Amino acid sequence: QSLGLPITDEQIQEMEANLDNIDFQMAAEEEKKLRHDVMAHVHTFAHCCPKAAAIIHLGATSCYVGDNTDLIVLRDGFNLLLPKLARVISRLADFAEKYADLPTLGFTHYQPAQLTTVGKRCCLWIQDLCMDLQNLERARDDLRFRGVKGTTGTQASFLQLFEGDHSKVEELDRLVTAKAGFKRAYMVTGQTYSRKVDIEVLSVLASLGASIHKICTDIRLLANLKEIEEPFEKDQIGSSAMPYKRNPMRSERCCSLARHLMTLVLDPLQTASVQWFERTLDDSANRRVCLAEAFLTADIILSTLQNISEGLVVYPKVIERRIRQELPFMATENIIMAMVKAGGNRQDCHEKIRVLSQQAAAVVKQEGGDNDFIARVRADPYFNPIHKQLESLLDPSSFTGRAPQQVAKFLKEEVRPALVPYQSKMGGKIELAL
Repeated sequence: QSLGLPITDEQIQEMEANLDNIDFQMAAEEEKKLRHDVMAHVHTFAHCCPKAAAIIHLGATSCYVGDNTDLIVLRDGFNLLLPKLARVISRLADFAEKYADLPTLGFTHYQPAQLTTVGKRCCLWIQDLCMDLQNLERARDDLRFRGVKGTTGTQASFLQLFEGDHSKVEELDRLVTAKAGFKRAYMVTGQTYSRKVDIEVLSVLASLGASIHKICTDIRLLANLKEIEEPFEKDQIGSSAMPYKRNPMRSERCCSLARHLMTLVLDPLQTASVQWFERTLDDSANRRVCLAEAFLTADIILSTLQNISEGLVVYPKVIERRIRQELPFMATENIIMAMVKAGGNRQDCHEKIRVLSQQAAAVVKQEGGDNDFIARVRADPYFNPIHKQLESLLDPSSFTGRAPQQVAKFLKEEVRPALVPYQSKMGGKIELAL
């Protein structure tokens, strides 16, 4: 109307008045008859707006309605997920800060390695989620509107409506894009926007799924070690047959759903690859499933992970005991250096420690006993010069390097600033219904 087409205020007011007056029964009957979902609703809307019936859907195509709507929904979906992801990061950041100094046994290849801290390990999780936060923001901000492009993307029908005036067609495209809340529209489309857009959208959600799967797998492994557990309710039952069990069912649920989320990106990959020329309809039914499922799946995984992160339980004594089992072997280099400083010969000391550590390992592996390496060192007169140093040489905090400082710097300089846009949406704790 603003660009000069003969559309009356009365027609516009009639349509506005009936926006929510949707006869779904009539729409269903129309679709059964017409075998066309958009036209079923065009007819239903026109039935409610007899004065505007002649101009409803004027110059448009189904993908003008469907694709533009999808882009709005994708954008709004990201806006729902991003605060939830920020909340999870915030909760884990609080956890990392609390346990920044608590030494714990690190693992590579799931074999005992050098020590780290509970907080530093959590920062590995947070860093992945911060990458996801950035990727979701980028994918949302990269979305453009399809806009007013016509049946094969040439805008021919609109050029005809405006009697060959290209500037008015371009202005209509710009106005509709702005009214939908987008800064830009895709300059070229077929009948649809490029289905590679869906690949970008689901790729970042699949990547989020991978991050959450890794985090929750770590938590499941730690639960087996009895070092860290997810929340476990007072009356919760772990197993119908084994009353003592405390299964990490929340983390398992996250892994299960994350696995599904990761696979959904295969749908748009295949869809984009078989979009013949300006479009083919075999994308439609697939997209109605995979796009919605991806956002819904990401949503419930984030809610569940928030619940987990708000109730993580740490068992410092178990962690300390496991360190005591492994630390003596890790301290051998420190012991050698201390002996050399006390006047010993490195090669002689190395051989002494090799023999004693082999004996201690045999006790652990063959007899199931505790690691008695340090007791053997104390009992050997050769090590008399450093007996008083052994306690300090075995202080776990001396083996964690700069882990506490890394946690503090990472949270201050990277994590907290990334959460600033979401501060007003951090909310309270979340309780899971099931």
